[in-house]
Amino acid sequence: MTVYEKALAKLEESPKSWAITGVAGFIGSNLLEHLLVLNQKVVGMDNFSTGFNNNLEKVRDKVSRKQWKNFSFIEGDVRSSKSCVSICSGVDYVLHQAALGSVPRSINDPRLTNENNINGHLNMMIAAKDASVESFTYAASSSTYGDHPALPKIEENIGKPLSPYAVTKLVNELYANVFAKTYNFNCIGLRYFNVFGKQQNPTGAYAAVIPKWITALLEGKQVTINGDGSISRDFCYIKNVVQANILAATANNEAKNNIYNISYGQQTSLKELHNYLIEILQENKISVSSTPIYGENRPGDILHSLANINKASEFLGYSPKFSIQDGLRETIPWYIENLEA
Repeated sequence: MTVYEKALAKLEESPKSWAITGVAGFIGSNLLEHLLVLNQKVVGMDNFSTGFNNNLEKVRDKVSRKQWKNFSFIEGDVRSSKSCVSICSGVDYVLHQAALGSVPRSINDPRLTNENNINGHLNMMIAAKDASVESFTYAASSSTYGDHPALPKIEENIGKPLSPYAVTKLVNELYANVFAKTYNFNCIGLRYFNVFGKQQNPTGAYAAVIPKWITALLEGKQVTINGDGSISRDFCYIKNVVQANILAATANNEAKNNIYNISYGQQTSLKELHNYLIEILQENKISVSSTPIYGENRPGDILHSLANINKASEFLGYSPKFSIQDGLRETIPWYIENLEA
């Protein structure tokens, strides 16, 4: 039995109360679904700036009526101290996922990114500390590595941030460290690496590459690759991220007050990603013939990313099950079904 399997069994035997910020977003709604299936009690909060009520409706359709009754929703904003106090009241575990993502968005509007990602994070930490929650897990980011050139990325070695978004995620980690030392409030930050999966928004100016490309290919359109196709990422399927959050929330004290890389540990170039998508769409009987368009690199983007996940493995028992190909084989049918719907 793996560490994760033991954690799931323990939660099913003795359910806990969870708070999820950004619950109507991509990652938040996937966390909600998995926790409700485990018969946990969940309170979620979202302001619908980037989340969608449709994501919550999809979760409702996936779980039983009894499980859905274990969920309560607060329409609120992490920039509001009152909302943060409300969601933290009476819960055991906090999964703080709410943030304004996207490097380009942060370059276009650094103030708004700062208000959401720094002020909101601080509000949630204060509320969780005052509520004496058992654990506080927050979404950190691989963007924190900035201009540090070494690969794979190791938690202790970071460079200078390359975007306002990266600055905000670094500040989150600094606040967490100070809270641990000042208030004995230990928490865990999970540095996500390019998460993808079902319910990820494929539209809008700041859509992530995988849902954006899947949708374009399904619609018979060409995709645009930033750069010459050699830019690489360590893509992480959403079920790996769910595993990491549950392990972090239930971790022992030795693992707390720390930062962990969360990904699969596999480097994939954008050109390779495009080829994977074509291949798996064809496996799903979707005829695709697409020659990509090559464009300019995006400002603030790093060229290559690859995670060393040894630390998460050692302290959390993290063992990602899904490679990028595995994840795409689960993700693409979801987009086929929902695009047709």
